[in-house]
Amino acid sequence: MFYPWAFIASVYGAPGNTLWAGGRFEEGYESPERVLGLLKRYGISARLTFSNSLLTKEHLSDRKCNRLCKLFEESGTNGVIVHSEILTAYLKEKYPGLYLVSSTTKVLTDFEDLLSEVRREEFSYVVPDFRLNKQFDKLFSLTDREKDKVEFLVNECCYIGCTERKACYENVSRRMLSEDVPEHVCKAPFGNEGYDLSRAEENPSFIGPSDIADTYLKNGFSNFKIEGRSLPEDTVLKLLLYYLAKPENISKVKELVYLNL
Repeated sequence: MFYPWAFIASVYGAPGNTLWAGGRFEEGYESPERVLGLLKRYGISARLTFSNSLLTKEHLSDRKCNRLCKLFEESGTNGVIVHSEILTAYLKEKYPGLYLVSSTTKVLTDFEDLLSEVRREEFSYVVPDFRLNKQFDKLFSLTDREKDKVEFLVNECCYIGCTERKACYENVSRRMLSEDVPEHVCKAPFGNEGYDLSRAEENPSFIGPSDIADTYLKNGFSNFKIEGRSLPEDTVLKLLLYYLAKPENISKVKELVYLNL
């Protein structure tokens, strides 16, 4: 029922009220132990989304975040998605068993900046800004090793010309640090209308299943990231089925999922 090339390699997120978290304002309630147990059962890597961009050395002593890193390091091949250079250096030294992923919250829109990031040895994967998704002439020139490290954000709904992305991510970082700041209000088109897959499909950066099979896989890229953190469960399921199941089987798979809940 599924595409032969598609499987879930990792799942990312962070518990609620986690100082190092970023990207989205987390409200997770499941215990980390239970999450790790489920993912380990299916051979899926777990990634802590610790992409707060405003961390200082004083924040590195946070007991909750350190406990999570220790737990994840001891529980298999797991990783951390990072933005802060201070945190990157700390994790590399303190928790060498965790692989590191360079976060898309860095908003690397210049290809040369992306290339420099990909060539950094401390990162196993790098998630470029979605606006680089279709720069094929430059992307196809990467070496095989470099291509193996690129992880495309496939279904971004954000306006292609948005200039507020860094400000939006920084606002989340400040709120995670308990700073008294109002929530960022996006002024870009459709910025406050929530996620919509049909609108995402119209985005020039969008990468669908046929794009993956016909273009990216054939040119050496195999890592793709689905945006879905903080979205309703039914929307997450819709996205997973869209990318994993063949179109003619989506309804059947969805029915089987609900029958087995």
